[in-house]
Amino acid sequence: MPQQRILLSSPHMGGTEKKYVQEAFSTNWIAPLGKNVDMFEEQIMEFTGAKAACALASGTGGIHLALDLLKVGHGDMVLCSSLTFVASANPILYHGAQPVFIDSEMDSWNMCPKALEKALKYYKMQGKEAKAVIVVNLYGQSARMDEIGEICSRYDVPIIEDAAESLGAIYKGRMSGTFGKFGIFSFNGNKIITTSGGGMIISNDGPMIERALKKATQSKEAATHYQHESVGYNYRLSNVCAGIGRGQMEVLEERIMKKREIFEKYVEGLRDVDGITFMPEIEGSYHTRWLSTMLIDPLRAGVNAGELIEHLDENNIESRPVWKPLHMQPLFAGSAFFSTDEDNAAYLFEHGICLPSDTKMMEADIDRVITAVRERLLARELFA
Repeated sequence: MPQQRILLSSPHMGGTEKKYVQEAFSTNWIAPLGKNVDMFEEQIMEFTGAKAACALASGTGGIHLALDLLKVGHGDMVLCSSLTFVASANPILYHGAQPVFIDSEMDSWNMCPKALEKALKYYKMQGKEAKAVIVVNLYGQSARMDEIGEICSRYDVPIIEDAAESLGAIYKGRMSGTFGKFGIFSFNGNKIITTSGGGMIISNDGPMIERALKKATQSKEAATHYQHESVGYNYRLSNVCAGIGRGQMEVLEERIMKKREIFEKYVEGLRDVDGITFMPEIEGSYHTRWLSTMLIDPLRAGVNAGELIEHLDENNIESRPVWKPLHMQPLFAGSAFFSTDEDNAAYLFEHGICLPSDTKMMEADIDRVITAVRERLLARELFA
Protein backbone atom coordinates (compact mmCIF):
# COMPACT_ATOMS: atom_id res chain seq x y z
CA MET A 1 0.00 0.00 0.00
CA PRO A 2 1.50 3.37 -1.02
CA GLN A 3 2.47 5.83 1.68
CA GLN A 4 0.16 8.78 2.27
CA ARG A 5 1.01 11.76 0.07
CA ILE A 6 2.95 14.56 1.73
CA LEU A 7 1.52 17.87 0.54
CA LEU A 8 3.33 21.09 -0.22
CA SER A 9 1.15 23.38 1.91
CA SER A 10 -2.49 22.67 2.68
CA PRO A 11 -5.09 24.31 4.96
CA HIS A 12 -4.60 23.72 8.66
CA MET A 13 -7.50 24.60 10.92
CA GLY A 14 -6.84 25.72 14.46
CA GLY A 15 -10.17 24.67 16.01
CA THR A 16 -12.03 27.92 16.65
CA GLU A 17 -12.90 28.57 13.01
CA LYS A 18 -16.13 26.52 13.33
CA LYS A 19 -17.30 28.75 16.18
CA TYR A 20 -17.04 31.92 14.12
CA VAL A 21 -18.53 30.31 11.01
CA GLN A 22 -21.43 28.99 13.09
CA GLU A 23 -21.90 32.49 14.47
CA ALA A 24 -22.35 33.76 10.92
CA PHE A 25 -24.99 31.11 10.29
CA SER A 26 -26.82 31.52 13.58
CA THR A 27 -27.07 35.30 13.12
CA ASN A 28 -27.85 34.91 9.39
CA TRP A 29 -24.97 37.21 8.43
CA ILE A 30 -23.96 35.22 5.36
CA ALA A 31 -23.42 38.17 3.01
CA PRO A 32 -20.13 40.07 2.51
CA LEU A 33 -20.54 42.09 5.70
CA GLY A 34 -20.95 41.31 9.37
CA LYS A 35 -19.07 40.91 12.63
CA ASN A 36 -16.58 38.36 11.29
CA VAL A 37 -15.49 40.68 8.49
CA ASP A 38 -15.11 43.62 10.88
CA MET A 39 -13.19 41.59 13.45
CA PHE A 40 -10.94 39.95 10.86
CA GLU A 41 -9.95 43.38 9.57
CA GLU A 42 -9.28 44.51 13.15
CA GLN A 43 -7.06 41.49 13.75
CA ILE A 44 -4.99 42.21 10.65
CA MET A 45 -4.62 45.88 11.61
CA GLU A 46 -3.58 44.98 15.15
CA PHE A 47 -1.11 42.35 13.94
CA THR A 48 0.55 44.47 11.24
CA GLY A 49 0.15 47.93 12.75
CA ALA A 50 -1.63 49.20 9.64
CA LYS A 51 -4.21 51.94 10.23
CA ALA A 52 -6.84 50.64 7.81
CA ALA A 53 -7.82 47.37 6.14
CA CYS A 54 -10.46 46.02 3.80
CA ALA A 55 -11.17 42.27 3.54
CA LEU A 56 -11.54 41.04 -0.04
CA ALA A 57 -12.39 37.92 -2.00
CA SER A 58 -8.78 37.54 -3.20
CA GLY A 59 -5.33 39.04 -3.04
CA THR A 60 -5.50 39.54 -6.82
CA GLY A 61 -8.52 41.76 -6.26
CA GLY A 62 -6.45 43.76 -3.79
CA ILE A 63 -3.75 44.48 -6.38
CA HIS A 64 -6.44 45.37 -8.92
CA LEU A 65 -8.03 47.82 -6.48
CA ALA A 66 -4.67 49.35 -5.58
CA LEU A 67 -3.88 50.03 -9.24
CA ASP A 68 -7.37 51.46 -9.72
CA LEU A 69 -6.98 53.77 -6.72
CA LEU A 70 -3.64 54.96 -8.12
CA LYS A 71 -5.48 55.78 -11.36
CA VAL A 72 -3.46 53.41 -13.52
CA GLY A 73 -4.90 53.44 -17.01
CA HIS A 74 -4.40 52.29 -20.57
CA GLY A 75 -0.80 52.58 -21.70
CA ASP A 76 0.56 53.47 -18.26
CA MET A 77 3.73 51.77 -17.10
CA VAL A 78 3.81 49.59 -13.97
CA LEU A 79 7.04 47.97 -12.75
CA CYS A 80 6.72 44.53 -11.14
CA SER A 81 8.89 41.77 -9.71
CA SER A 82 9.44 39.11 -12.36
CA LEU A 83 9.95 36.11 -10.07
CA THR A 84 6.38 35.70 -8.85
CA PHE A 85 3.02 34.09 -9.54
CA VAL A 86 1.07 35.55 -12.46
CA ALA A 87 -1.53 37.05 -10.09
CA SER A 88 0.95 39.79 -9.19
CA ALA A 89 0.90 41.16 -12.73
CA ASN A 90 -2.44 40.13 -14.22
CA PRO A 91 -4.16 43.22 -12.74
CA ILE A 92 -1.75 45.41 -14.73
CA LEU A 93 -3.32 43.93 -17.85
CA TYR A 94 -6.83 44.45 -16.46
CA HIS A 95 -6.13 48.18 -16.67
CA GLY A 96 -4.59 47.99 -20.14
CA ALA A 97 -1.30 49.11 -18.63
CA GLN A 98 2.21 48.08 -19.65
CA PRO A 99 4.13 45.74 -17.31
CA VAL A 100 7.88 46.17 -16.94
CA PHE A 101 9.59 43.34 -15.09
CA ILE A 102 12.44 43.69 -12.61
CA ASP A 103 14.98 40.97 -11.85
CA SER A 104 15.70 39.38 -8.48
CA GLU A 105 18.80 39.70 -6.34
CA MET A 106 20.37 36.45 -5.19
CA ASP A 107 20.58 37.46 -1.52
CA SER A 108 16.81 37.66 -0.99
CA TRP A 109 15.39 36.25 -4.26
CA ASN A 110 13.23 39.40 -4.28
CA MET A 111 13.26 42.54 -6.40
CA CYS A 112 16.78 43.84 -6.98
CA PRO A 113 17.00 47.51 -5.93
CA LYS A 114 19.78 48.15 -8.44
CA ALA A 115 17.75 46.72 -11.31
CA LEU A 116 14.75 48.76 -10.19
CA GLU A 117 16.74 51.98 -10.21
CA LYS A 118 18.21 51.07 -13.59
CA ALA A 119 14.70 50.81 -15.02
CA LEU A 120 13.41 54.01 -13.44
CA LYS A 121 16.48 55.94 -14.60
CA TYR A 122 16.16 54.55 -18.13
CA TYR A 123 12.55 55.63 -18.48
CA LYS A 124 13.13 59.01 -16.87
CA MET A 125 15.76 59.74 -19.52
CA GLN A 126 13.07 58.97 -22.09
CA GLY A 127 10.63 61.33 -20.40
CA LYS A 128 8.47 58.47 -19.09
CA GLU A 129 7.31 57.84 -15.54
CA ALA A 130 6.06 54.69 -13.85
CA LYS A 131 2.61 54.86 -12.25
CA ALA A 132 3.41 52.21 -9.62
CA VAL A 133 5.91 49.57 -8.53
CA ILE A 134 4.58 46.17 -7.42
CA VAL A 135 7.13 44.59 -5.07
CA VAL A 136 6.59 40.91 -4.27
CA ASN A 137 7.78 39.37 -0.99
CA LEU A 138 8.64 35.88 -2.13
CA TYR A 139 7.99 32.66 -0.17
CA GLY A 140 7.66 34.48 3.16
CA GLN A 141 10.58 36.93 3.00
CA SER A 142 10.41 40.71 2.71
CA ALA A 143 12.25 42.44 -0.10
CA ARG A 144 14.78 45.14 0.80
CA MET A 145 11.98 47.62 1.37
CA ASP A 146 14.18 50.34 2.85
CA GLU A 147 16.31 50.55 -0.30
CA ILE A 148 13.36 50.08 -2.63
CA GLY A 149 11.35 52.67 -0.72
CA GLU A 150 14.15 55.22 -0.94
CA ILE A 151 14.50 54.69 -4.69
CA CYS A 152 10.76 54.96 -5.32
CA SER A 153 10.60 58.08 -3.16
CA ARG A 154 13.28 59.77 -5.28
CA TYR A 155 11.40 58.93 -8.46
CA ASP A 156 8.02 59.73 -6.85
CA VAL A 157 6.52 56.33 -7.61
CA PRO A 158 4.04 54.68 -5.19
CA ILE A 159 4.68 51.12 -4.00
CA ILE A 160 2.15 48.31 -3.92
CA GLU A 161 3.60 45.66 -1.63
CA ASP A 162 2.44 42.21 -2.71
CA ALA A 163 2.74 40.45 0.64
CA ALA A 164 0.48 37.56 -0.43
CA GLU A 165 3.12 35.04 0.66
CA SER A 166 4.63 36.94 3.60
CA LEU A 167 2.03 37.64 6.29
CA GLY A 168 4.02 37.70 9.54
CA ALA A 169 7.40 38.44 7.96
CA ILE A 170 9.36 41.32 9.48
CA TYR A 171 11.96 43.59 7.92
CA LYS A 172 13.98 45.94 10.12
CA GLY A 173 11.28 46.06 12.76
CA ARG A 174 8.29 46.54 10.46
CA MET A 175 5.69 44.04 9.38
CA SER A 176 5.54 42.88 5.79
CA GLY A 177 2.84 44.72 3.87
CA THR A 178 3.27 48.03 5.70
CA PHE A 179 6.04 49.63 3.63
CA GLY A 180 4.12 50.68 0.53
CA LYS A 181 1.16 52.89 -0.21
CA PHE A 182 -0.81 49.65 -0.15
CA GLY A 183 -0.08 46.17 1.18
CA ILE A 184 -1.84 43.07 -0.15
CA PHE A 185 -2.32 39.73 1.58
CA SER A 186 -3.71 36.46 0.24
CA PHE A 187 -5.62 33.84 2.22
CA ASN A 188 -5.82 31.22 -0.51
CA GLY A 189 -5.91 27.60 0.62
CA ASN A 190 -2.15 27.11 0.41
CA LYS A 191 -1.11 30.26 2.27
CA ILE A 192 0.22 30.41 5.83
CA ILE A 193 -3.35 31.04 7.01
CA THR A 194 -6.45 30.69 4.89
CA THR A 195 -10.05 31.82 4.54
CA SER A 196 -10.55 29.18 1.81
CA GLY A 197 -10.17 31.98 -0.71
CA GLY A 198 -9.71 35.61 0.22
CA GLY A 199 -7.41 38.56 0.60
CA MET A 200 -6.87 41.90 2.30
CA ILE A 201 -5.73 45.36 1.27
CA ILE A 202 -4.12 47.48 3.99
CA SER A 203 -2.79 51.02 4.15
CA ASN A 204 -1.99 53.82 6.56
CA ASP A 205 -4.13 56.05 4.32
CA GLY A 206 -7.59 55.60 5.82
CA PRO A 207 -9.49 57.55 3.11
CA MET A 208 -7.88 55.37 0.43
CA ILE A 209 -9.13 52.21 2.14
CA GLU A 210 -12.59 53.78 2.39
CA ARG A 211 -12.44 54.25 -1.37
CA ALA A 212 -11.25 50.64 -1.74
CA LEU A 213 -14.26 49.46 0.26
CA LYS A 214 -16.62 51.44 -1.94
CA LYS A 215 -15.06 50.08 -5.13
CA ALA A 216 -15.08 46.53 -3.71
CA THR A 217 -18.85 46.80 -3.24
CA GLN A 218 -19.76 47.92 -6.78
CA SER A 219 -19.13 51.65 -6.13
CA LYS A 220 -22.65 52.23 -4.86
CA GLU A 221 -23.33 55.88 -4.00
CA ALA A 222 -25.12 57.03 -0.84
CA ALA A 223 -28.67 56.97 -2.19
CA THR A 224 -31.86 55.07 -1.46
CA HIS A 225 -31.81 53.74 -5.01
CA TYR A 226 -28.86 52.11 -6.74
CA GLN A 227 -26.74 55.02 -7.93
CA HIS A 228 -23.36 54.41 -9.60
CA GLU A 229 -20.97 57.10 -10.83
CA SER A 230 -17.78 55.08 -11.21
CA VAL A 231 -16.71 51.53 -12.01
CA GLY A 232 -16.84 49.13 -9.08
CA TYR A 233 -16.15 45.47 -8.42
CA ASN A 234 -17.66 42.57 -6.52
CA TYR A 235 -14.59 41.96 -4.35
CA ARG A 236 -15.80 41.89 -0.74
CA LEU A 237 -15.01 38.87 1.49
CA SER A 238 -17.99 36.92 2.82
CA ASN A 239 -18.77 36.91 6.53
CA VAL A 240 -18.56 33.11 6.49
CA CYS A 241 -15.02 33.04 5.09
CA ALA A 242 -14.01 35.87 7.42
CA GLY A 243 -15.02 33.62 10.30
CA ILE A 244 -12.41 31.11 9.15
CA GLY A 245 -9.92 33.97 9.02
CA ARG A 246 -10.66 35.00 12.61
CA GLY A 247 -9.86 31.52 13.85
CA GLN A 248 -6.75 31.31 11.67
CA MET A 249 -5.37 34.58 13.04
CA GLU A 250 -5.43 33.00 16.51
CA VAL A 251 -2.87 30.40 15.37
CA LEU A 252 -0.83 32.51 12.92
CA GLU A 253 2.24 32.86 15.12
CA GLU A 254 2.14 29.13 15.89
CA ARG A 255 1.99 28.38 12.15
CA ILE A 256 4.99 30.63 11.47
CA MET A 257 7.00 28.90 14.17
CA LYS A 258 6.12 25.52 12.66
CA LYS A 259 7.09 26.65 9.15
CA ARG A 260 10.46 27.85 10.43
CA GLU A 261 10.94 24.60 12.35
CA ILE A 262 10.33 22.55 9.20
CA PHE A 263 12.88 24.66 7.32
CA GLU A 264 15.52 24.23 10.03
CA LYS A 265 15.02 20.46 10.00
CA TYR A 266 15.62 20.42 6.25
CA VAL A 267 18.77 22.48 6.66
CA GLU A 268 20.08 20.17 9.36
CA GLY A 269 19.09 16.97 7.57
CA LEU A 270 20.69 18.00 4.28
CA ARG A 271 23.64 19.95 5.61
CA ASP A 272 26.22 17.44 4.33
CA VAL A 273 24.68 16.98 0.87
CA ASP A 274 26.76 18.62 -1.83
CA GLY A 275 25.01 20.85 -4.36
CA ILE A 276 22.21 22.18 -2.14
CA THR A 277 21.82 25.79 -0.96
CA PHE A 278 18.74 27.13 0.81
CA MET A 279 16.96 30.44 0.30
CA PRO A 280 18.82 32.97 2.49
CA GLU A 281 17.31 35.02 5.28
CA ILE A 282 18.64 38.53 4.70
CA GLU A 283 20.05 40.62 7.52
CA GLY A 284 17.43 42.44 9.56
CA SER A 285 14.61 40.18 8.41
CA TYR A 286 12.36 37.51 9.89
CA HIS A 287 11.48 35.00 7.17
CA THR A 288 8.24 33.06 7.77
CA ARG A 289 9.43 30.22 5.52
CA TRP A 290 5.93 29.89 4.05
CA LEU A 291 7.62 27.46 1.70
CA SER A 292 11.03 25.90 2.32
CA THR A 293 12.95 26.56 -0.87
CA MET A 294 16.38 25.53 -2.06
CA LEU A 295 18.64 25.51 -5.11
CA ILE A 296 20.16 22.43 -6.74
CA ASP A 297 23.51 22.79 -8.48
CA PRO A 298 23.38 19.96 -11.05
CA LEU A 299 27.14 19.94 -11.58
CA ARG A 300 27.77 19.24 -7.91
CA ALA A 301 24.62 17.29 -7.09
CA GLY A 302 24.60 15.15 -10.19
CA VAL A 303 20.85 15.78 -10.72
CA ASN A 304 18.80 18.82 -11.61
CA ALA A 305 15.76 20.32 -9.90
CA GLY A 306 13.31 18.69 -12.31
CA GLU A 307 14.77 15.24 -11.72
CA LEU A 308 14.55 15.68 -7.95
CA ILE A 309 10.92 16.84 -8.19
CA GLU A 310 10.15 13.75 -10.29
CA HIS A 311 11.86 11.49 -7.75
CA LEU A 312 9.91 13.03 -4.86
CA ASP A 313 6.66 12.57 -6.76
CA GLU A 314 7.49 8.90 -7.28
CA ASN A 315 7.74 8.69 -3.49
CA ASN A 316 4.32 10.35 -3.12
CA ILE A 317 5.84 13.66 -1.98
CA GLU A 318 4.58 16.90 -3.50
CA SER A 319 7.17 19.53 -4.43
CA ARG A 320 7.22 22.35 -6.96
CA PRO A 321 9.62 24.36 -9.08
CA VAL A 322 10.23 27.96 -8.09
CA TRP A 323 7.88 30.38 -9.92
CA LYS A 324 8.59 30.73 -13.62
CA PRO A 325 9.58 34.41 -14.10
CA LEU A 326 6.92 36.53 -15.73
CA HIS A 327 9.32 37.93 -18.32
CA MET A 328 9.64 34.33 -19.57
CA GLN A 329 5.88 33.73 -19.76
CA PRO A 330 4.17 33.74 -23.20
CA LEU A 331 1.46 36.01 -21.76
CA PHE A 332 4.01 38.80 -21.33
CA ALA A 333 6.03 38.27 -24.50
CA GLY A 334 7.53 41.57 -25.56
CA SER A 335 7.41 43.16 -22.10
CA ALA A 336 10.56 44.92 -20.94
CA PHE A 337 12.84 43.26 -18.38
CA PHE A 338 15.60 44.92 -16.38
CA SER A 339 18.51 43.16 -14.71
CA THR A 340 21.93 44.26 -13.54
CA ASP A 341 23.94 41.64 -15.44
CA GLU A 342 22.83 38.03 -15.04
CA ASP A 343 19.20 36.93 -15.30
CA ASN A 344 18.90 35.86 -11.67
CA ALA A 345 15.18 35.13 -11.87
CA ALA A 346 15.75 32.64 -14.69
CA TYR A 347 18.56 30.98 -12.72
CA LEU A 348 16.36 30.63 -9.63
CA PHE A 349 13.57 29.13 -11.72
CA GLU A 350 15.89 26.64 -13.42
CA HIS A 351 17.56 25.46 -10.21
CA GLY A 352 14.94 26.10 -7.53
CA ILE A 353 12.63 23.68 -5.76
CA CYS A 354 9.94 24.17 -3.11
CA LEU A 355 9.87 21.37 -0.53
CA PRO A 356 6.79 20.29 1.45
CA SER A 357 6.10 22.88 4.15
CA ASP A 358 2.72 21.76 5.43
CA THR A 359 2.24 22.68 9.08
CA LYS A 360 0.44 19.38 9.69
CA MET A 361 3.63 17.46 8.85
CA MET A 362 4.86 15.15 11.56
CA GLU A 363 8.51 14.48 12.36
CA ALA A 364 8.30 11.26 10.35
CA ASP A 365 7.01 13.15 7.32
CA ILE A 366 9.91 15.60 7.39
CA ASP A 367 12.34 12.71 7.79
CA ARG A 368 10.72 10.99 4.82
CA VAL A 369 11.30 14.04 2.62
CA ILE A 370 14.91 14.34 3.77
CA THR A 371 15.49 10.63 3.15
CA ALA A 372 14.05 10.86 -0.37
CA VAL A 373 16.23 13.87 -1.23
CA ARG A 374 19.34 12.21 0.16
CA GLU A 375 18.52 8.98 -1.67
CA ARG A 376 18.39 10.77 -5.01
CA LEU A 377 21.44 12.99 -4.50
CA LEU A 378 23.73 10.62 -2.64
CA ALA A 379 22.95 7.46 -4.60
CA ARG A 380 23.21 9.11 -8.02
CA GLU A 381 25.08 6.16 -9.50
CA LEU A 382 21.86 4.16 -9.24
CA PHE A 383 20.24 6.62 -11.64
CA ALA A 384 23.13 6.97 -14.10
